[in-house]
Amino acid sequence: MNKIGITFLTACLGGAVAIGSYKLIENKLQDGGTFEDKQKVYFTNNPSPTINSSSGELDFTQAAASVTPAVVHIKTTYNNNSTEGNSGRDKQMQDLFEDFFGGRRRSQGPAQGSGSGVIISDDGYIVTNNHVVDNADKIDVILPDKRSLVAKVIGRDANTDLALIKIEGTGFPIVKLGNSDNVRVGEWVLAVGYPFALNTTVTAGIVSAKGRQIGILDQGNSQDRDGEPQARTAIESFIQTDAAINRGNSGGALVNTKGELIGVNAAIASQSGSYEGYGFAIPINLAKKVLNDFKEFGSVRRGYIGVNFTGLDAEQSKRLGVSEINGLYINEVIPGSGAAQGGLKEGDIITKVDGNQIFSPSDLQERIGRLGPGDKVQLTYLRAGKQLVTNVTLKGEDSVRTANNSANSAVTKNLGASFAPASDILKKKYKISTGVVVSNVKPGGFFDQMDIVQGTIITSINGRPIAKVDDIETAISSGRNNMATVNAISPDGMQIRYQFQVR
Repeated sequence: MNKIGITFLTACLGGAVAIGSYKLIENKLQDGGTFEDKQKVYFTNNPSPTINSSSGELDFTQAAASVTPAVVHIKTTYNNNSTEGNSGRDKQMQDLFEDFFGGRRRSQGPAQGSGSGVIISDDGYIVTNNHVVDNADKIDVILPDKRSLVAKVIGRDANTDLALIKIEGTGFPIVKLGNSDNVRVGEWVLAVGYPFALNTTVTAGIVSAKGRQIGILDQGNSQDRDGEPQARTAIESFIQTDAAINRGNSGGALVNTKGELIGVNAAIASQSGSYEGYGFAIPINLAKKVLNDFKEFGSVRRGYIGVNFTGLDAEQSKRLGVSEINGLYINEVIPGSGAAQGGLKEGDIITKVDGNQIFSPSDLQERIGRLGPGDKVQLTYLRAGKQLVTNVTLKGEDSVRTANNSANSAVTKNLGASFAPASDILKKKYKISTGVVVSNVKPGGFFDQMDIVQGTIITSINGRPIAKVDDIETAISSGRNNMATVNAISPDGMQIRYQFQVR
């Protein structure tokens, strides 16, 4: 009998220790940890309810029921100074997103805006778009149960169009974070939000494409507030869907049929400003890193490889004289950057990151966008047709500033063009020893006005051979009164000469 009693007491004591340890870990995760860690605890304590439906295999009721309680309506208020006082990039970005979503209503009183958000932590953290809350003087969050709470901004990032805001309280329902890497083109998804300020609205569609770049975040991102050239740091790798997304859906949820958040709705492509079948969401795997940085630091700690590159396709490869049509052609390696320390050089072609194939710039940008300074990535690249592999340690934002300082102002600002080193194939073809290829011409820029087109090879300026981008500014500076005599080869092989003054 005594043995039975001892065994029973031991079991009770063991259970108490286990429960106590679990509660200790739970409290620790609630106070800190990533949003994913906190969600594991939440869904362990709050399993999703099972809903019976007679609609057959293709059934969205379970996903809709689990998501809608945690998708909120965001109303923003702007005083006259905050809306009329904007200038430069902030004003341009505001206008662009207003064109996309008609986000703010102007009247005699304060301007107001409307959007959506998704609760991702039961203590009130909400993910939304940067353009939904940017410059707002007041942010009201209306829950599906009609409660209205004032939110504060924890962090914003224009480069990904993400923002994290918070309302006070506990016990809020949340949406489970999914894995956007597992998303497949053609799979069913739901878009949940507050279009046209309507109460919680659910629409269905499929994933139409992944890794989309639409240029909305690059608008106004090529110059800083003083008008000087600025490195392009916007990250666009959108999930495209034909689920109906309209004005007010900004910041809402894109979920799979399991009710897992796979994207944050951000933009539409439309001639009318309303749904025309093309909606775009920020992948949640990119958002996870950004949101955790907001919570921990208040801003994004982003890592950079330290290269400027051109995305390859059949046309661009022909201009550059390379046979590879997929990957990223390195135009410039920033001195002292992780790429330089990893042995990368101008003319190399990055084909893989951590073993994943690179088809477009967005493939690399999203992968790197999930990492921070000090993290390492494995890059596979081609050099003279040979495949090589290197490990690169990412550097912080200072490396981008270094890039801006090294990217000569005469080239990027006055000439309105970008350049890439001429390949060995082009050099052999035209019997030249040096040269840089015009890889891009900015519309309305100086090269555009001079009818200097993409694919033109600059061989010398003011009699000085041009072997790399930095040589251009040095050569122009050597001329009198900034006069430049440029010897070049047109894309059709014709020898040409330009003479002009760089202002």
